[in-house]
Amino acid sequence: MPQPDRLAGLVARFRRERRLQVVLALLLAGLVLFCGFWLGQAAVYSGYGIDPARHRAQAVALEQARQQLEVLRRELDMAEVRRDVDREALEMVRRELARQNERIASLEEGVRFYRGLMAPGELSEGFSLRGLELVPRETAGRYAYRIVAQQEASEHHLLQGELYAEVRGSQGGEAKVLPLAELSPDLASRVVPLRFRYFQSIEGELQLPKGFQPEAVSVVATIKSPQAAEVSESYPWKLQRYFTRGLR
Repeated sequence: MPQPDRLAGLVARFRRERRLQVVLALLLAGLVLFCGFWLGQAAVYSGYGIDPARHRAQAVALEQARQQLEVLRRELDMAEVRRDVDREALEMVRRELARQNERIASLEEGVRFYRGLMAPGELSEGFSLRGLELVPRETAGRYAYRIVAQQEASEHHLLQGELYAEVRGSQGGEAKVLPLAELSPDLASRVVPLRFRYFQSIEGELQLPKGFQPEAVSVVATIKSPQAAEVSESYPWKLQRYFTRGLR
């Protein structure tokens, strides 16, 4: 009859051998599965005439191409953004140049106007009307206007008188004349009082009736003091983008 210690040793040995058999069986099963998968994949590649190594190389090349394409797309987006920014900057410079040119032209006009007032030798002396200025507003049929009465003289006296203006045109195929005061809320009456030494600017906004087609603006200015004088002008309805600066 075996001794207890010997019996325990036999049991432990049996257990170790059993575990080893289980491990070997699992390894064998894994090896069989791997071989089966490899042989199956090889059979598929072989059936379709595909070289596995070449397939893997192509897969790597495809991924690299995709990454390069993404890089090129980002570069293209950046180039388009730079192009848009450059175009916008160029347009801003053009607009600024146009504004500066307009400002220079306006300042030059203002200088010529004041030179005519202060150096009458360049113009005939006396009382006169400057060209009418009309600037369209955003509202249809609405315009800003400016009429300037001026005195060119070596000695500027205080002139007093009055001014009347009317807009001539057609409506519904018929000729029509409208007093400026009826079109402009900035004028309190049909006759505008004049009182100035160098010049006086009559400014405001007018609203034309719907369907009215303007053709010209007639202006009559009468000086009563210090001596009588009268000037009458008819200006064609001609619009401009801005007023001459420096006349306020």
